[in-house]
Amino acid sequence: MRKLLMLSISLISTSYIMAQDITDAVRYSMDEIQGTARFRAMSGAFGALGGDMSSININPAGSAIFNSSHASISLGVFSSKNDISYFDGNNSSSNSNVDLNQLGAAFIFKNNNTNSGWKKFALSFAYDRSADFDNDWVASGNNDNDNSIDSYFLSFANGNEVPFGILKLQPGEYLEEAYVDIGRIPENGYAMQQAFLGYWSGVIDPNNLDDETNDNETLYNSNVASGTINHNYSYSSTGYNGKLAFNFATDYNDRLFIGINLNSHFINYEKFTSLRETNSNNSSLVNDVVFENLLATTGSGFSFQLGTIAKLTNELRVGLSYNSPTWYRISDELTQGINSNIAEDDISYISSIINVYEEYKLQTPSKITGSLAYIFGQTGLLSFDYAVKDYSNVKFKPTSDVVFSDLNNDISNTLDSSISYRLGGEYRYKQISFRGGYRFEESPYKDDNFYGDLNGYSLGLGYNFGNINLDLAFSQSERDYNHELYSTGLTDAAEIESKYTDFTLTLGFNL
Repeated sequence: MRKLLMLSISLISTSYIMAQDITDAVRYSMDEIQGTARFRAMSGAFGALGGDMSSININPAGSAIFNSSHASISLGVFSSKNDISYFDGNNSSSNSNVDLNQLGAAFIFKNNNTNSGWKKFALSFAYDRSADFDNDWVASGNNDNDNSIDSYFLSFANGNEVPFGILKLQPGEYLEEAYVDIGRIPENGYAMQQAFLGYWSGVIDPNNLDDETNDNETLYNSNVASGTINHNYSYSSTGYNGKLAFNFATDYNDRLFIGINLNSHFINYEKFTSLRETNSNNSSLVNDVVFENLLATTGSGFSFQLGTIAKLTNELRVGLSYNSPTWYRISDELTQGINSNIAEDDISYISSIINVYEEYKLQTPSKITGSLAYIFGQTGLLSFDYAVKDYSNVKFKPTSDVVFSDLNNDISNTLDSSISYRLGGEYRYKQISFRGGYRFEESPYKDDNFYGDLNGYSLGLGYNFGNINLDLAFSQSERDYNHELYSTGLTDAAEIESKYTDFTLTLGFNL
């Protein structure tokens, strides 16, 4: 009977979403076009250049720079290295993966009417990975703030004044049934589930626990005594954010290039976290807790881009492009598991339940990019892009929802406008091209000590066989940031120094 019960409630739907946080807003608002090897080698400074399949993602007018139809495909080897410190503990981790990160083609149609100023038209499609979520690391150490996982559960129980009667089991009711029913409560269902986990794992208890008339009790206490608290926190994430651009561009008198993109976005993200907390403090009833969360997120979105490139002279080009907000529809699924040395035996069954949350909307910020490029004939070029994006404009929707309204206010107070600039150069010697670049991206947070700026550089080589070109790029970037273990209660952060390295190989050919 127990197995049949588990099969019947292994997948549940809830009417209200789980609590989102600012890190979700930042994660889906940042874009890191991985692109072709030439694009990567010049640090993505292509806003006024065009003539590359990934340049379409910076300025949609770039496809009209092609003189003939062109296609390219790119493979990348991506790796990350993290140095993690958490109070007195230090760890390091590294991981790598191989992916198809770019695919696209531009079809050029020349105008045979010599009396028209419109010289050619371009129809293109371009797929690029705009973010890679693969990452894993471990933070461990003794929490000097004497902060325990109990503060996480207490913040939900006391902060939402959860009546103890809701956490009790009805006659004949299983723990997992109660967990499911609580999650369906229209208001604060997620918060009540967290309080439920804290109580039945033994981490927290209500005041007047032995009073049989305590159903209305809303004050909870911890069963973890003060003293040394040891944490071992594991983080693992996988997935990507992809972008498919459908592009139209045109060339007027070989001087003015105008383009538009209609973009389809898709999110595939999975995050697993596990906290093992131990202590040997006197009078502590709870000495060993394991708390696990598995979040699976999928989403789709739409955006558009407008752009233009003007040849002021044969050598000097300027570009301007506008990226609209991306309007996402996102769905989350959450699986939780908890245990402790005094937990109820049946608490393990909860880890078989998948909470499926109602779809919500996310609007990311728009971006404006201005660009300059100078072409040294057939010898080489220099290019510079400068972009502005205001992350404080991120919005979770519906904005009428009380939780989202509060979160959007927090976003406005925490995030800020961010500038980025990219510098790239290329020198050609016969069929060989030598490339390099530098890029800087300002932190989207007002407190850049919490989430630092990004700095990166790149190098590359290319060989032109005529109708086929082969390009190779190496790029590396660094960013330091803090990762809070949880968004409420246990908000102590692991300090992470991250380094990202990738090698990209591109095969391009004229059609």
